[in-house]
Amino acid sequence: MHSRHVAGLDFPAGLDYQNRMDHEAIYASHAEAYDALVQAEDCDGRLIPAIEAIAPLSGAAVLEVGVGTGRIARAIVGRVGRLVAIDRAPAMLALARQHLSRVEGAAPWEVHEADARALPVGSGWADIAIAGWVFGHFREWMPADWEAQVALALGEMRRALRPGGALIVIETLGTGSEVPAAPTAELDEYVTWLERVQGLERHAIRTDYQFGDVEAAAAITGFFFGDAFARRVRREGWSRIPECTGLWSARTPAR
Repeated sequence: MHSRHVAGLDFPAGLDYQNRMDHEAIYASHAEAYDALVQAEDCDGRLIPAIEAIAPLSGAAVLEVGVGTGRIARAIVGRVGRLVAIDRAPAMLALARQHLSRVEGAAPWEVHEADARALPVGSGWADIAIAGWVFGHFREWMPADWEAQVALALGEMRRALRPGGALIVIETLGTGSEVPAAPTAELDEYVTWLERVQGLERHAIRTDYQFGDVEAAAAITGFFFGDAFARRVRREGWSRIPECTGLWSARTPAR
């Protein structure tokens, strides 16, 4: 596999975001390249206001499942009261810790390596529980029983929430698309299940990527979304790539 060198990082070409092994390789071995990708997303700053429209962050105790390199965590740790972040990929967590340690005025925070289906946290303490771009992989990686596995993880998040707390799940609704829609039949099945079975309400926003130039956009997105997507970026002349994102939310019952 060849690579492209952009901004001091090597971006491996030829990966395919539909492929389980490629995703797992990215999270295990290409955390810095992945971080460059996610830092370019949401160039208009719409994600955090969308979260706050569901539940206010100021002073809140927040659980984040699947923190990755900390794209959400670093944006909220200066305004929440407490942040507990979970991921199972050590390389991703190492970068998350670096980013969080550099935030001035950060609230108390913890980062733990753990599985989303067995969270090492207490019950009934969190005001908000967030899982960003996590459980869609369960649909891909665990096709035989993904509903049961996602339900376990959602149950763990609900366990951590106080009565009346907010559960928020974030997933893509299309990269390179201006109209929000699940990009695969499998992801559509999963998000429909979130709504019909789990009772979560959908909110759609734009979270476009912005890169320095077309070639950087092609290299950085191509390593995650595949060479065909990189060719499309060049063909469209995109340095700004449209992205639609969904937030699915629900409240735990109040006492």
